[in-house]
Amino acid sequence: MDTKTIKCNKCNNNAIIFQKYSGMHLCRKHFIEDVERKIKLTIRKHYSVKRNEIIAVGLSGGKDSSTTLHILHQIFGKRPDIELVGISIDEGIEGYRPDTIESAKELTEKLGIRHIVRSFKEEYDTTMDEIAPQQREKGACSYCGVLRKSLLNKIALEVGATKLAIGHNLDDEAQTLLLNHLKGDVSRMVRLAPPKELEGLVLRMKPLRHIPEKEVALYAYLHDLPLGFGGCPYAHEAMRREIRVMLNDFEVRHPGTKYALLSGFDKISGILGREFPQEGLSQCRICGQACTEDVCQACKLLKRNQ
Repeated sequence: MDTKTIKCNKCNNNAIIFQKYSGMHLCRKHFIEDVERKIKLTIRKHYSVKRNEIIAVGLSGGKDSSTTLHILHQIFGKRPDIELVGISIDEGIEGYRPDTIESAKELTEKLGIRHIVRSFKEEYDTTMDEIAPQQREKGACSYCGVLRKSLLNKIALEVGATKLAIGHNLDDEAQTLLLNHLKGDVSRMVRLAPPKELEGLVLRMKPLRHIPEKEVALYAYLHDLPLGFGGCPYAHEAMRREIRVMLNDFEVRHPGTKYALLSGFDKISGILGREFPQEGLSQCRICGQACTEDVCQACKLLKRNQ
């Protein structure tokens, strides 16, 4: 059947998407409303935004972070007591990151939002292109993830941010959950639960955690937001890639698998939190960032303690 002839389940307009997990055909208007409703509900439920807050947004320039900034600007942009700040990290990946940072600059200029760009080279005196060829214990993604997360938190603290929004979508969350299950890493799983205040760490918020990746891409396309489809050249090293393929296969054969994973986790996260309470934070003796040990993971990976 020609999909153009299929009508939206909520009106008589042509459908642009079929949500297999919900059984709904949706037109442009009702698809956008569905995405925005889920995001607003997630923010209300998990990340209550109060008066006079500064919300930093980790802005890579891809579809997820661009959609996150767009939605937050739509919700809070007219409130004079809320400031949004875009933060982009240049990890030093030639042929990949410069283009997405340019997209991030264009988006922040269009929305009138302050934009901060910092690099691994400035902060750590190295780049991912320099780290990748070295003999190392962990995959390139582990280095990149730890160093980027640490730098994002540092900049968010510098600007006085009360929250740090990141563009993790439903697929990202489901993949991380399954990955931690397979590794038996319960303590890391606990940190995926709705956040709590910890001194030295800016509270993370994930407005897109209930939106499938394909729907984020469609929403970004419909709003002429950067899509950034080019893949990172080091992504092939990550176990996450295998998890992604496996989960997508399950989702095709058993629609709703990703939602079920996240929903099940949210139901038991409180119990996990009580059984495996997060340790109090101290300061890294080398860089001063908040961490659970004497030396933070970023400094360990960079061998700053030696």
